[in-house]
Parts: sequence; structure tokens; C-alpha cells
Amino acid sequence: MTTNNFVKKPMDQLKIIFFGTSEFAVPILEALVKVIKPNITVVTVQDKLVGRKQVLAPSPVKEFAQKHGIPTLQPKDVKDSQTLETIKGIKPDLIIVAAYGKILPKEIVELPPYGSLNIHPSLLPKYRGPSPVQTAIINEEEKTGITIILMDDKIDHGPVLIQEAWMIKKNSTLKDLSAELAKIGAELLLKTLPNWINGEIKTRKQKEADAIYTKILSKEDGKIDWSESASRIESKIRAFNPWPGAYTRFKTADNRFNGLKVLKGFVLKQTEVGPFGAPGKTYLAPDERIAVQTGKDFFVIERLQLEGKKPANTEDFMRGHRNFVGVILE
Repeated sequence: MTTNNFVKKPMDQLKIIFFGTSEFAVPILEALVKVIKPNITVVTVQDKLVGRKQVLAPSPVKEFAQKHGIPTLQPKDVKDSQTLETIKGIKPDLIIVAAYGKILPKEIVELPPYGSLNIHPSLLPKYRGPSPVQTAIINEEEKTGITIILMDDKIDHGPVLIQEAWMIKKNSTLKDLSAELAKIGAELLLKTLPNWINGEIKTRKQKEADAIYTKILSKEDGKIDWSESASRIESKIRAFNPWPGAYTRFKTADNRFNGLKVLKGFVLKQTEVGPFGAPGKTYLAPDERIAVQTGKDFFVIERLQLEGKKPANTEDFMRGHRNFVGVILE
């Protein structure tokens, strides 16, 4: 599909609705603002209660929009009739979606003359769905990337305008990789938009046979399974940082359970036949670190956070928890 059948408009005259929520979407919106600020409307999720004190907080996209005086909509249900009428009333030339977090109805996707574009952080059709960055890290992929598609009524299914690959750094966390991909997405969008508006891009269909879907993550996904390999555990810790976090628990001397977040660590290869104990058993490693037996190799914890406490390096943690050595994490 091209846009040759539509009257071409200068970039700064486009009327755009931007759907986005998370930190990933902010650099993309920021790039658009520099070009088309007066004609952008933002749609994001409603404010949510966050943290221990349950403070009502706006999404990162709303914070950015407010700072720059951009009109913002926060519908509870993007599919309700009132929201649809409001969006139709704006008469957008183009819709751009980046990590909005909700599925748009067909009536919205097909509304703009230039279509609806989605900036997705993977090399589609691989890793469609809500957790592509986390899944790439967990699966120890060497590369991922950004794909811009023309949306249709299926999830991350539409034809591809452009893709750009990105090599994943060895120790990338979710936060690190998301920030890198957001920057690429912003640059790629600004480079691609003029050509799209001028009808100079010929899209290509995704290969359906190669499609892989990711899932919605929950808090439970962060629970560490010590029977898995140390390599996979290490990947999950990076993929779930900052959310949902990688956590475990252990029984204290008085038979109570204490929660523990594992924030950072590395794989220690076993040079002898193992395992030496049950998966989850803790040992004292050099430099006052903690080595945990896994299904394959050891995982050495460098940084952790005891439930209700501040994050700490393991050497500091061990000064007050010498009896931690020998416990079974579960």
C-alpha cells in the first residue's frame, strides 16, 4: 500500500493523534513534537496508583504532553462511543502508536487518510505482542530492532514500512534496551514519515509462518525458578528490571519466609560434575558474594534487596546476615 491517492501535505501541517503510554513512547513523541507540535493530540491511559503509598500518577507520555502543552485524552475505554466520536471529531491525517498498551478498534485504525502506524520494538513478525523486549533478552537473542508497520485489525500484523536491526549488548537490562530502541524508533519514524506521506514507500507483507507471539507479563513471572540454568536466570533478571523484578524467598530461623529481590549477578560455570546441592541452595563465594546452585551452573548474586529494605551489594548484606549461607531459596 502507498499513499499516492491522497493529497500530499507538508509535514508541519499534518494533524496527528499519538497513542502512547510508557517511557518507550516518550522519545518518539518528543521527536514528533519538534516537527509537528501544533497539530498533535495525545491519547494515553488513565492515571494509576503506584508505589507503596499508592500515589495517583500519570503515564510518562502524559507527563511529557503536559510539560509541552499538548492536548491529552485519557479514555477509560478506547472503544466506547464517546471516545470514538471525540477522535473522529479531531479528523486526524495520521495516527501513530507506540507502546500504548491497549488494542485500538478497527474504526480508529482505519480512520486517518494516511493510515495508522505502529512503532514496535522487535523485528516483526518475530515477537509480536506486549513483551517483545523482555522476550528478546530472556531468549538471549543477539539482535532485535524496530519495525514500523501500517496497522490493521490484528495484533502487530500489518504490512511493514521499514525495519532496523540493533545488536543487544551483553548486559542490557529491559530499561537499557528499551531506551536504545526508543531512540532508534524516533529517528526511524522521522526519516520514514516524509516518504510515507509522499507515497514513496511500498510496504511488504509479514511472513505469517515466522510469527512468534509474546505474552502479557504478570508479577508472578518474576519468581525465580532455581531449577532453570544460571544463564536463563541471569537473562530473566535483566529482562524483568525494573518490572516485575526477579524475586525469591527463604525461610528464616524462626520459620518465617522473607522475600528477596535479586537485582544483579552473573553466571559461574561449574568445573566439576554437579549440582552439589538442591537448586536454590546458597554458598559463600569470593568477595563475600553469594553463589546459588541452579539447574546448571551457579548464579552469583552481586546486588539484592531484602523485602522492606533498601537495595544493597551482597558484601554489605552478608555483614548482617551470616546465617544466609546454606539456606534454600525458593
